[in-house]
Amino acid sequence: MSRIYIIIGKSATGKDTIYKKLLEMKDLNLKTVVMYTTRPIRVSEVDGVEYHFVDEKKLEELKKQNRIIEHRSYNTIHGKWHYFTVNDDQFDLDKYDYLIHGTLSSYSQIRDYFGAERVVPLYIEVEDGIRLMRALKRERKQKEPKYAELCRRFLADDEDFSEENIAKQKITKRYKNIDINVCLYEIRKDIQSYQDEDRKTYCKP
Repeated sequence: MSRIYIIIGKSATGKDTIYKKLLEMKDLNLKTVVMYTTRPIRVSEVDGVEYHFVDEKKLEELKKQNRIIEHRSYNTIHGKWHYFTVNDDQFDLDKYDYLIHGTLSSYSQIRDYFGAERVVPLYIEVEDGIRLMRALKRERKQKEPKYAELCRRFLADDEDFSEENIAKQKITKRYKNIDINVCLYEIRKDIQSYQDEDRKTYCKP
C-alpha cells in the first residue's frame, strides 16, 4: 500500500525547506504533486514547480468537472486567494508514495478523499517568536513586501491551528523544527517505518 504524507504547520515553520529536503532523499522515493493557487507568484517561484498559478475562471472550470480533491480560500488584504489540489492524474497510489504540503483543512479533505489509512500528517512546530522573525526575513526579500498580509496570516494561524482544531483531526505526533537536521531525521525515520510496514504487508504470501 502506498501513502500520501502531508506536511502541515503554521507559516514560517520551515515546511518548504523540509519538503524539499525530504524529496532529495532518494531512498524514500517520494513523488510530489503540484497544487494549484490563484495567488500572485512570488519572487523565485516557478509556475508548475511550487504551484500551478491559475485564475478563478480555471478554478470554476475544474469544479464543474468535479476534479477538485481539496480546496481552501483566504480573504487577504489583496483579495481572496484560493489553494486547491486537483485530480489531474498526478496520483498513482498503486506504485508510489507522495509528499505534499497543506493545512489542517486540506489534510482532512485529502484523508476523506483517499482514506485515512493512506494519508499521514507530518505536523511541524516552531516557537512563535522564531516564526515571526523568519517570516519577516523572507518577506523583505520580495520585490514588493506585503507586511500587512504577513501579520494577518500570522494571527490567523493561531485560530486555524488551535489546539482544538489539531485535536479534531486526531493529530498526535509533532515534529519540532528547532534544529532542522534533527527534525528531518525524525521524519525520515517515521516514513521509513511506514514503508517497511507496507513492504511487509505487500510481500505477504
